[in-house]
Amino acid sequence: MHILYLHQHFSTPAGSTATRSFAFARALAARGHRVTLATGRYEGAETGLSGPFRKGRREGRVAGFQVVEWDITYANAMGMAARSAAFLRYAAKAARLALREKPDLVIASSTPLTVALPALCAKALRGIPFVFEIRDPWPELPRAMGVLPAPIAPIMEMLANFACRRAAAVVALSEGMAETARARGADPARVQVIGNGCDLDLFGPHIAPWRPPEAAPWEVLALYAGAHGRANGLGVVVEAARLLAARGETRLRILLAGEGAEKTALMREAAGLPNITFLPPLPKRDVAGLFAGSQIVLHILADCPAFAGWTAPNKLMDGLAAGRLVISNVPGDAARLLTEGGAGMAVAPDDAAGLAAALVSLVEDPARRAAMGAAARSLAVRKHDRRLLAARFAALVEAIPIAQTALGKPAHFAMSGRG
Repeated sequence: MHILYLHQHFSTPAGSTATRSFAFARALAARGHRVTLATGRYEGAETGLSGPFRKGRREGRVAGFQVVEWDITYANAMGMAARSAAFLRYAAKAARLALREKPDLVIASSTPLTVALPALCAKALRGIPFVFEIRDPWPELPRAMGVLPAPIAPIMEMLANFACRRAAAVVALSEGMAETARARGADPARVQVIGNGCDLDLFGPHIAPWRPPEAAPWEVLALYAGAHGRANGLGVVVEAARLLAARGETRLRILLAGEGAEKTALMREAAGLPNITFLPPLPKRDVAGLFAGSQIVLHILADCPAFAGWTAPNKLMDGLAAGRLVISNVPGDAARLLTEGGAGMAVAPDDAAGLAAALVSLVEDPARRAAMGAAARSLAVRKHDRRLLAARFAALVEAIPIAQTALGKPAHFAMSGRG
């Protein structure tokens, strides 16, 4: 069947951002489906296309599927007006593509939430079913953080409700996200949790380690690799570094790799600290080497209770895949996964002293670090291999009635409500 996969922030592993849609599109194509993935130009992403844009568009084959890329720039540091314009431009182009191509199925991967607009349009005007994937719950998450503009809140509420109620299936990355979908009217039988997975080919013990030149040979490296925005709450990491420096701790270096709206302020705040190094966004393959060269992975988010059930961060999965213990300050699912699996430690949100103490305890116990790292890799292999999750996603897609008809099988629909 022909699947139109809509993800405005798509990237291959050559980029520095998430690659879930790449893995899932590749898996669908490997199962014989014709996949067209439509994307914009996301900061840090690499789509696999390198030719010139013609009339604001370029396209080509990537990993067995077709990629259509529009010259619509988006970066996390953009203001609200510029972000909204980019989202709406993408939605308009994606809607026209869906109506022209008439695929058998649309996959709409959010965020942004506006990716639901072309999917809803294709369903209303062409009767094309769609899968709605919730990677972050909007508008719930920005509302919980106090950053949801009042004028657009009702519009986002309506759009989220329509997307959840009219989708042939809803895929959520966590049980908390699944709950938001069901609360918005999604049929519970059509909601499935397929979390973020581990790329065991890109990360792991087979990857050559890399350490930045600032790192002394004796230093234990604690790595945070990801966005530097308000939601990430990295001020607590800088404060922990300050506490450790004040105590004369010279056995540990903290690495912060990535980009975001708060990075300049964080660097200013950390000025003069000898134990913290800021690195630019790196391609995933280089990040894998950095993970291999580090001993501790940091999974840090701002102190927001909603994060406990509403997040499924890539950096946690990357740490497990790399066989590195993870320190998380996010309560809920992340903390349980690490502590119950023996793969890391949990500290309280916004607790710089607790984070500093956890780091020192691990610096002083290399045997414990090694044991937790081995447990992390084992957990990745046994439960979170992305290839297994991609197969589940493909099976879900093929269970949708139109998909069954396209495959020449009897149409039916049956899905578990839980992952």
